[in-house]
Amino acid sequence: MKTALHYLSGIGIACLYSVGVYASQVEDAYIAGYAAGILERDFKLERPAISVKDGVIKLDEDDLKHTDQNKVMEALSNIPGVSGVGVGEHNNNSVSSPLTLSTAQLEKSEESNESAGLKTGIFPEGHLFKSLFADPSWPHFAASYHNYIGGDFDGTNIATVSFGETIPFYRQNMGILQRFGSQWEVGIQGGVISDFNLDAPSSDLVNTDFVGALYSSMRIGDFSAFSRIFHQSSHLGDEFLLRTRLERVNLSFEGIDLKLSYDLPVGFRLYGGGRGLFHKEPESLKVWSAQYGIEFRSPWRMDFGGMRPIAGADFKNYEENDWSTDISARAGVEFENMQVLGRKFQILAEYFNGYSPSGQFYNDKIEYIGLGAHFHF
Repeated sequence: MKTALHYLSGIGIACLYSVGVYASQVEDAYIAGYAAGILERDFKLERPAISVKDGVIKLDEDDLKHTDQNKVMEALSNIPGVSGVGVGEHNNNSVSSPLTLSTAQLEKSEESNESAGLKTGIFPEGHLFKSLFADPSWPHFAASYHNYIGGDFDGTNIATVSFGETIPFYRQNMGILQRFGSQWEVGIQGGVISDFNLDAPSSDLVNTDFVGALYSSMRIGDFSAFSRIFHQSSHLGDEFLLRTRLERVNLSFEGIDLKLSYDLPVGFRLYGGGRGLFHKEPESLKVWSAQYGIEFRSPWRMDFGGMRPIAGADFKNYEENDWSTDISARAGVEFENMQVLGRKFQILAEYFNGYSPSGQFYNDKIEYIGLGAHFHF
């Protein structure tokens, strides 16, 4: 365990050491480059003529002949620091920029403005409450290798794969709080998490957990909240049952949980919440649990691969296990230019110590180290 903790601590320290605080003042030269980047990326205008003075963007009418001017005006008006957009002659006293920002720089600037509000309407992009990447039970697409160094889980070498996502159906601004970037959304969350014993002759399926939920979330500035009504059931693999003759538990329950989150400066985030079950099998399963944690997403990003260091630790306490603490720690890098359908790709070293997150084995104490590949929308 000490070796694993030293290993992950080293990764975390390296991430923290590499941090350079990204901060850019909104000024005319930056606005000009930002606007040129948007016009080239989103409207396919090559090297458009742009000038900016005191936050007012001026465009050359000839550049806009073959595009939708209203959409161009709307897109440029959303740039932080822009006070107006117009078409006309360039002012000699204004700042012009024939160069465009790189795609990575555009993404970075758009992220910094995310707290101002995401797009609203039906099936919007993004999430008001960011995924908990250190939580082994958070539904997402992933494949991980785990080496068990403690506990008995039908083998030492286990592959864990998961499929699922959090999908917003509808998002809207929050009326009088809109000035603070306040929004709410509703949607569904679902996932399947399976464990395979790589030491068995046919890599037996050991356990599968199914999760489905209706959720609602909100964000006000740096504060966000996530609540859901969910169902979870767990099932053992046929080959595993035939080989071990283990007496299975018919584990199935519904519940409600709530999580609160706050984004701190320099890429840190704190979160916490609790869960209660209102229908459960077996009946002896205790009701309450708590969850809390800390995450770090470096505000500094390498140009190579759009690589961003990340690290997080997730803690859970279950009444079922006398409130002992389960620890899940993950650290690695996120590749933000390797996006497929809006997903972000992560390579993470993983460590877990506590009662098993795999449903059928919820009363078994385990410890593992591993490496995983993760996709998030």
